[in-house]
Amino acid sequence: MTLILVLLMFGTFILIDYLRSRHAVAHLAVAAAPVISRTAPTGEFVEGFLVPAKVRYHAGHGWAQRERSRLMRVGVDEFGAALLGNIDHIEMPKPGRWVRQGQKVWGFSRNGEKTEMVSPVEGEIVEVNPEVVKDPSLLRKDPFGQGWLMTVHVPDEESVQRNFMPVHLVKAWIRDCAETLFAKQPQLAGPVMADGGRPVEDFAASLPGTSWRELTQEFFIQ
Repeated sequence: MTLILVLLMFGTFILIDYLRSRHAVAHLAVAAAPVISRTAPTGEFVEGFLVPAKVRYHAGHGWAQRERSRLMRVGVDEFGAALLGNIDHIEMPKPGRWVRQGQKVWGFSRNGEKTEMVSPVEGEIVEVNPEVVKDPSLLRKDPFGQGWLMTVHVPDEESVQRNFMPVHLVKAWIRDCAETLFAKQPQLAGPVMADGGRPVEDFAASLPGTSWRELTQEFFIQ
């Protein structure tokens, strides 16, 4: 009987030591895991629009930022967010879905109208930002930070990057987009400069009678 008790006590000590070791290893693993910053990157302003240097741009006004090997976070650039303005709802694909670069993947609704944008990358969706789904205004307030849309596992990064806007052409491209918008709607040029050179919150709201859907699709790849 005494021997049995001794063995039970010994086994209990071994189990406790094992559990403590597992906890310590798990704690170290969490501590060693890389912390990914999802705050808005800094950058320059072109015609009033923020253009961060650390993100890549797609011609459909989506952006992509590499978080680690084969994982990219994506969203809508500030020019696109200003065109969308005060949206009511964002229609997002579910994690696990495979999306192609240049494929329509995001839907935006406003006052009964809907417009769509294409994915800037190709791969499998890993995560969708639940905060921007709950509060679509984040997309306009902080398009490169809290307003990010999803993360995507990108197996062929090299192929995807070939279809991004060349880095040295990004500023000129944004400038051309702004000038094209102002040429079509000259009355927008004034409101854009109304707050220290920053664009108004909502272009469509500054143009009564203008179709929001048509305005956005002038610039989004369809």
